[in-house]
Amino acid sequence: MRSMFLILFLTTAFCQVQAFAQKSSEAFRFVESPGEYVDLKFGDRNVLRFINRPHDGSTGDSHYMSFKPFHQVFDPKSGTILLSSGVHPKTNEFKFPHHRGLFFGFNRISFGNGQTADIWHGNKGVFSNCNAITNMTADEKSAAHTAAISWHAEDGNTFAEEIRKVTVYNISGGTQLDWSTTLTTKLDLVRLDGDPQHAGFHFRAAQEVAQTTAKQTYYLRPDGKGKEGETRNWDSKKKDERTINLPWNAMSFVVQGNRYTALRINHPDNPKETRGSERDYGRFGDYFEFELTPSHPLNLRYRIWIQEGEMTKEQCEKMAQDFVASKS
Repeated sequence: MRSMFLILFLTTAFCQVQAFAQKSSEAFRFVESPGEYVDLKFGDRNVLRFINRPHDGSTGDSHYMSFKPFHQVFDPKSGTILLSSGVHPKTNEFKFPHHRGLFFGFNRISFGNGQTADIWHGNKGVFSNCNAITNMTADEKSAAHTAAISWHAEDGNTFAEEIRKVTVYNISGGTQLDWSTTLTTKLDLVRLDGDPQHAGFHFRAAQEVAQTTAKQTYYLRPDGKGKEGETRNWDSKKKDERTINLPWNAMSFVVQGNRYTALRINHPDNPKETRGSERDYGRFGDYFEFELTPSHPLNLRYRIWIQEGEMTKEQCEKMAQDFVASKS
């Protein structure tokens, strides 16, 4: 009997050690699908996808499907559900397909002798393109990649260049990513402007939210939790102070029967004033006006936290404080 208990004990202990060793050996890794996207995995679990398909302007449809690079996030638990919207054609089947994942851009850009550009919608052949991924690092604690992105006018010429870096951290309970960019120009002046819905840095949830669960979406803000379906949006005619210079904002939404929360933290060093946007179909963010010159680049920093379930105001405030205090 003693020998039986001893064997059982040793077998259990061995399995626990083996499971611990397997868990401790897990690390971030990048998996490339050339010409389409780059996936970031932790072990075998999908975490993040960078859509870096080269721009194809041969037809109107191919242009629309490839006119801007962006990121998508997976659910932090199983890694099998894409929580943010991807590339979809302009058909009745999909709602607002110009809003894609985690994206940065402006819809009212002006420069030169009366030239304009709309990077957000890709109108009139305007596009941004990932020219190269210049750096990728990954280990058990974090992973980061840096992309060189060019912004192109109607004539195809480059009017701005962007270095975009995204870092993801191995933190229990959700996915934390730091998103930063530096935008530069060689032109005398590039004016960046837009509106709250189509400029700045935004998160767009999966298409399912717009199609099915929009009325279950709610926002958690520094002044408290809003009602399901309620949104606040900056308006030039009716300026709502509650939409200006928010340090953070969180959206709670439902995908495949599960509720998730996306927290977006705005670093205090980012340009002001910021003007907020919220939509019940799962998109939120803010924008600002900026005059880009060779001696005045645009530098931005944001932190995104994605988790299953709801969050409290106190949790959001603590994460925002940690981001401001961090040196990353």
